Amino acid sequence: MAAWKDGYLDMVLIPLAVLFPAVYHLWLYRAVRRSPLSSTVGISAAARRIWVFSMMKNNEKQAIIVVQSIRNVLMASTLVGTTSILFCTGVAAVLSSTYAVKKPLSDAVFGAHGAHMMALKYLLILAVFLLAFLCHSLAICTLNTASFLVNALSPSPHLHLPGVTAEYVADVMERGFLLSLAGNRLFFAGAPLLLWISGPVFPCVCSMAMISVLYNMDVVDDADDGRSSSGGGANAAVVMDGDSDDQSMEVV
Repeated sequence: MAAWKDGYLDMVLIPLAVLFPAVYHLWLYRAVRRSPLSSTVGISAAARRIWVFSMMKNNEKQAIIVVQSIRNVLMASTLVGTTSILFCTGVAAVLSSTYAVKKPLSDAVFGAHGAHMMALKYLLILAVFLLAFLCHSLAICTLNTASFLVNALSPSPHLHLPGVTAEYVADVMERGFLLSLAGNRLFFAGAPLLLWISGPVFPCVCSMAMISVLYNMDVVDDADDGRSSSGGGANAAVVMDGDSDDQSMEVV
């Protein structure tokens, strides 16, 4: 009974802290699928496809721009991935040590703070940041491949690779950005869990506050105006028309 009194806050607040971001991202996924141009995720994806098509259209003059632009994204993924693995290293160091940091003062921590609960906290934090590191590592590999494909796609039939089209290159590029986005969101999810060491109240409050911040970042307020001003509206996709000599991009 005493163990239940110590841990009931963890059993109630921590699942809520995980459930709120999960439900929000499920809603965001459906919103992006149904109405891409109503969110910054869909708008950025459409803009990237237009950018890839335009870079490949005049690649001889813009090859350096492609390398420099993708390099900036790689630096951002490298930074977040390195930070994630540093957090993992710190958590692993705490787990493998016998220092008293694993046994916080009972008066300073709400909820359960026994040996098994502290081990669960550290292991969950370690798993989240490891997943973030994995996503960013895959994003770096995918974006490196995309940078080669953008510059390797030649209009000459003698240098053309079978199956490598502009749509395929754009899909590879978008896959890398999606992996980077997933890594960032996992990194953001790990930040409230770090506060779980001090009790379950702080991660729940931080998780709800983060949803508000992410909503303001992800949702476009003037989506209705965009639907009325553009013919395609929010349900749009970028396609590439024409031959290799005269290519054009349009949103349909």
